[in-house]
Amino acid sequence: MSVSTDVSSTPINLYCNETPGDALCSNNDDDISEINSMSSTDFPADIDESYIDNILLSELHQTPATELITQFLEISEVGSANQDALNWMLKVHASYRFRPETAYLSVNYFHCFMLSPRPLQPVKGWPLQLLAVACLSLAAKMEETRVPALLDIQLLEPRFLFKPSTVQRMELLVMSSLKWRLHIITPFSFLHYFIAKLPHLSPRSKDFILTHSSDLIISTCRVIKILAYTPSAIAAAAVLWVTNQTIDGPKLECFHNRMDKASLKSYLH
Repeated sequence: MSVSTDVSSTPINLYCNETPGDALCSNNDDDISEINSMSSTDFPADIDESYIDNILLSELHQTPATELITQFLEISEVGSANQDALNWMLKVHASYRFRPETAYLSVNYFHCFMLSPRPLQPVKGWPLQLLAVACLSLAAKMEETRVPALLDIQLLEPRFLFKPSTVQRMELLVMSSLKWRLHIITPFSFLHYFIAKLPHLSPRSKDFILTHSSDLIISTCRVIKILAYTPSAIAAAAVLWVTNQTIDGPKLECFHNRMDKASLKSYLH
């Protein structure tokens, strides 16, 4: 596969000036460390219900067709290779202590690219590693206030190290495949809202639920089947799981009357 296919050969700067580097080979088996959590100080005093109404409607339009996910899962050769690339992304995410949203976005970009008309499957090796670098870099640029250089983001002795110009061309390919829709609705768009709806919680309890719900969302987002569920269902399921509630419990009723209970029940099962 040629990474530069359908993209300009002219060097393009997507964020900042980079220092070119040479391609190297190595590998690392470090475990994924804990995801950087958010704080309860981020909970809004007043929740804009109209905003929640709007994103509950909008999230329905970003779910890929179920048959695409099914077709992808039938290609067994890519499973292990994909997980290696995704695990590397989350390790680097944890190392830089990026926001949880950055982890979810990077994995979402990776999955959606693989479901696009021009996927990498069933190729293994350096193309998947290059895709992982590009997706993590794009997600960091969307969510972080300080973004590492394209060489610096390739931490933890990845099997391949790519020149910044190569990563930039891959970023363009990813953005083109995603139709430039990088700002998407995620479970974190709903998480604060759902937790704020729970009654009689101290700031410390909110912190606990937020941290563990975020960790749960990130730990499950590596599975491509998660794309079949709405972000609101994923967020609600995480909160219910952390608070040890069932789908028929009273806490779900206070979330939102437009919650897709069928999707939520399917996700929990």
